[in-house]
Amino acid sequence: MSSLTSRNHRRYPLTTSALMLAFALAGCTDKGEKDVRIVPPPVTEPEPPEPEGPTQAEIREARAERNRAANRVAATRVSAVSQTQQNYYAEVERKLLDGNRLRLDRTPIDAPIDAETLAQNFIQIALHDEYGSDGKRHADGASAPLRRWQQPVHVDLEFGPSSDTALKQEIRSEVAAFADRLEQITGHSVKLTDGTGNFTMLVLNDEERRDISARLPDLAPGIPAQDIAALRDLSPDIYCTVFAYSKGASTSYAHAVAVIRAELPPLLRLSCVHEEMAQGMGLANDSPEARPSIFNDDEEFALLTRHDELLLQILYDPRLRPGMSEAEAAPVVRKIAGELLP
Repeated sequence: MSSLTSRNHRRYPLTTSALMLAFALAGCTDKGEKDVRIVPPPVTEPEPPEPEGPTQAEIREARAERNRAANRVAATRVSAVSQTQQNYYAEVERKLLDGNRLRLDRTPIDAPIDAETLAQNFIQIALHDEYGSDGKRHADGASAPLRRWQQPVHVDLEFGPSSDTALKQEIRSEVAAFADRLEQITGHSVKLTDGTGNFTMLVLNDEERRDISARLPDLAPGIPAQDIAALRDLSPDIYCTVFAYSKGASTSYAHAVAVIRAELPPLLRLSCVHEEMAQGMGLANDSPEARPSIFNDDEEFALLTRHDELLLQILYDPRLRPGMSEAEAAPVVRKIAGELLP
């Protein structure tokens, strides 16, 4: 062991040459030898260790504490009105479930479909609008050209201050999973992003939603004033909604904005994620004849069904193109439906 690194250091052994040199330096004469003192080399103390950073456990605890603090702030921002609405929508969900609504079966045996029914449902849902250009709802849907996205869909989530950390994480997980599913069904790129989206989903309670008028033009440039009012002033029987927009005379979507009530219970909220994201892909209308489908206002099915997946496959089939009228698209739609359901 080297003496420089040992607290109980050893002296270095001296050779004959070293002894002669030591005597000379000590002033040896013919009168006799003087005592020689050998001075050991200096001992260098080891450097103290660098201070250690926080452990992984400490980092996790600090993050958890930040989340708890954010949740405490969020809890103080849930108003009495919002709490009343939470209770109201929880009761709505319970009654729907008691009435055999919000079903989760993807391919129910009591709702078979054939190619002609699928084609008719597609024409009604994709080639008609629930609302006309005057902003009024049409009973049978106003005729409209085929619309869909040509550019990749980048979904962005925005939350109001009332949403706590757990709710944000849960919704982000739901949206990310459904975006992946939409991409698999359509073959079109759909991804959850972080702050760079062209399809923005706003999760807001009642008070937060009433303050979004100034934000909406940033999310959808040129958004009509009547649409701002519709998104801001949702009636209680509307749980969520989506508006998609093209640029100029184009029939390819460039922006979409969806609003989901933060007060919704889990199943109703997930149902909104499925319906608004799927409608925002280009299936703009609802039809009372569509079954089994979420594009039906009777709330019989909560989540995207096999029928709805087929509608999305037709919509993004390369044989169809944005801007096609019903007369142009119908024969192509029937051909595709016959291939999907031979």
